[in-house]
Amino acid sequence: MAPRRDCSPVSRRAFIAALAGAAAWPSFGRAKARFPSKTMRIIVPFTPGGSNDVVAREIASGLQANLNQPAVVENKPGGGGNIAMQEVARADADGYTLIIGHIGSLAVNPYMYEKLPYDVDRDFAAVSLLAIVPAIFVVYHEVPAKNLRELVALAKKKPGELFYGSAGNGSAGHLAMEYLKQAAGIDLKHVPYKGTGPNVTDLIAGRTQVASAGTPPLMPHVKSGKLRVVAVGGAKRLASIPDVPTVAEQGYPGFQTSQWYGLNAPAKTPPEVIKRLAAEAAKAAKSPLMLERLAVDDAEAVGSTPEEYAAFIKREQERWSKVVRAAHIKAD
Repeated sequence: MAPRRDCSPVSRRAFIAALAGAAAWPSFGRAKARFPSKTMRIIVPFTPGGSNDVVAREIASGLQANLNQPAVVENKPGGGGNIAMQEVARADADGYTLIIGHIGSLAVNPYMYEKLPYDVDRDFAAVSLLAIVPAIFVVYHEVPAKNLRELVALAKKKPGELFYGSAGNGSAGHLAMEYLKQAAGIDLKHVPYKGTGPNVTDLIAGRTQVASAGTPPLMPHVKSGKLRVVAVGGAKRLASIPDVPTVAEQGYPGFQTSQWYGLNAPAKTPPEVIKRLAAEAAKAAKSPLMLERLAVDDAEAVGSTPEEYAAFIKREQERWSKVVRAAHIKAD
């Protein structure tokens, strides 16, 4: 006699569930392997133009070529970058919505704003540090200071009599100058403008005497003789002005101020997706075209791992939180 088969409802349900589970595993594996399978969005939290746009568009082009899926750039300015950051923090964590991380959004705003609608540490994942754009420090040509040491000596001799302009309260130039003031122990008066253009206009007219910014808006006036570069804010000298030493070289070791751009994703994006995006973004950051485009701004292409970028963000947060708090800088 053949053995009796147990055909109870419980047995049948267990058997069917086991089959369904077995069938699901290959499907799940295939779903993960298919990334990406649709258009990727790279959000830029600023208006078009400038280094941030160059970086975003070159990275988008590289991701599109390397991953065989469209990658589009969307500029969403406003709120000091907070509007775009909030959108990405709330986006699906699937690797299809990314944002260009920036020194302001990730390392300054958390300490300058009373309250943000997101948490930079909790709501975002680091993908790759893409580029670093060093700042320079300049003076009006009639200021009797040929280097940083002479500028510091002059400021100490005339406390509060020298004025520095910036593109606005909380801007990169504002923070760089406050950082220098704190490092050197000098008193310079801040004049905030509504943008880099009017700031530079008054600087070359001599209405202000000192400023810090990237090279693109300043170097034409350095070449014309209206401005003089007294120091480089980055970690190393610039190829375009190799004779100008860094702030660190002129007596302030560890000093470093640069704008930087990275790629970030919503926090719960799967690790395997982050890893793949990081590898392709790093490859795009180091492409010959990117190197050529960034060289115009004396910028450095990086292309890091997620771990390296996360550690970099932490170091920058430590640096700028101290500057913001010591200078009592608050968002307008």
